[in-house]
Amino acid sequence: MTTVREALRRPIGHFAERSLAGLVAVTGAGAAFGLLLMLVRFRWGPLQDADRAIAQWCNDLVAPHDPLVTVLQAVTDLGGRPILIWLVTIAVVGLLIRRQPRLAVYLIVTGAGGLILDPSLKTLVGRLRPVVDVPVASAPGNSFPSGHALGSFVAYGALVLVFLPALAPRWRRPAIGLAATLVLLIGLTRIALGVHFVSDVLAGWLLGAAWLGVTAYAFRLWRRERGRPAPPLTEGLEPEAGRDIAPAPAEEQVLAHPRSAVAELLVGWVLVFGALYGFGMYVSYHAKGTFLATLDTEVPLWFAQRHTPALTELSWWWSKFGDTHAILLVSMVFCPLVLAVWRRWRPVLFVALAMFGELSLFLASAHAVDRPRPPVENLDGPMPTSSFPSGHIAATICLYTAIAVLVMARTDRWWRWLSVVLAVVMPLGVATSRMYRGMHHPTDFLGAILLGALWIGLLYWVIRPNADVREGNRPSIEATDVSRLDDELARAARAD
Repeated sequence: MTTVREALRRPIGHFAERSLAGLVAVTGAGAAFGLLLMLVRFRWGPLQDADRAIAQWCNDLVAPHDPLVTVLQAVTDLGGRPILIWLVTIAVVGLLIRRQPRLAVYLIVTGAGGLILDPSLKTLVGRLRPVVDVPVASAPGNSFPSGHALGSFVAYGALVLVFLPALAPRWRRPAIGLAATLVLLIGLTRIALGVHFVSDVLAGWLLGAAWLGVTAYAFRLWRRERGRPAPPLTEGLEPEAGRDIAPAPAEEQVLAHPRSAVAELLVGWVLVFGALYGFGMYVSYHAKGTFLATLDTEVPLWFAQRHTPALTELSWWWSKFGDTHAILLVSMVFCPLVLAVWRRWRPVLFVALAMFGELSLFLASAHAVDRPRPPVENLDGPMPTSSFPSGHIAATICLYTAIAVLVMARTDRWWRWLSVVLAVVMPLGVATSRMYRGMHHPTDFLGAILLGALWIGLLYWVIRPNADVREGNRPSIEATDVSRLDDELARAARAD
């Protein structure tokens, strides 16, 4: 009986020793937040004076420099709810696909807690945002605590704790440092943009540290109850899941010959640009009297004569499916799912290069050809780029064609044909809406088809995105391996 008690007491003692410092830190963060909350709630004069003075000093420093404001806004967006919710949601879906429900639940609970704490405390304190001489940014709601500081600390901290085991040991400390730097910069941008006081940001960091510490401590308690060792947080929450949540555990290299692939893509890009430039110059300035010229004249007029409020509203929505935000959103959802399901970087590289190449080819050819918009009412108003080729249509063609190329080769389920339907319907719908709105000629549509066909064809030949299909795509860790690893860890904990 004494032996059994000793066997139980030892791992509990190790757990307590490892957790004591972290527990003290979490308690200290919570106490510091409580003190700061009381000082703000009761409007302590020295703190208010310091907050206002720093807010005005930052405004004087930042307001005269528009490029600096743009950079600060870009950094601060990384701590906004849309980005953080997207990151956590994609991570949760990926973990569920990789059969890691415990880590997925941890992310959900930790993220949900951050979302609840922010607005409830803002309402409780009711502090107004800073008032500066030259406002350069605005934000809704109250000021204390900073939601960006709190949310970024919780979200990025939780993601680091979950995915640390997927990194090689030499990269774990740099990853922690990178996440900490990002959280620090996000908080500083809120002060520099004049939407939060220093005490708001400090409170967000302290509350985020306390909440993240509480949830991590709870996860470690759960592991102890299951008879598993409690590792240092520098190893992540679940070290034994490291290989299974690694992005591509069995992929030794993305491309067999990366240097030659880069050279081929660069040469191919130049050739595709040459084809676009030649076709664009011909249809824009040298096709008078041809069928193409008649098409470019009659079709915009035909659409302009049939404008109705309902069709105009519908065309606006269809057009949005091809704009930068929609294309980026679909890419940012599809690529992580591809990585979670197929555990290969090459399909992700294929999609990323498809979008990057399309954007660069569109911008270069549009600038070189410089074609005017159709001589009808342009419902979207003046645009910064010229008419040829259509960027909306080209981006839609490249994205959905790339998706279809990947999906059709990797599954034999009936729903794979939906990717082909989307690759046809989405570009046609976007093209019709763009011509209806008077923004493009029909030959701009043909230019987008030319861009998409040549660039996707080049990428398929160079990248070979489905080369791994013949190798299998089986998970690198089978369920029996995971079970056996759990048993070994449990025996080690009992023997400690």
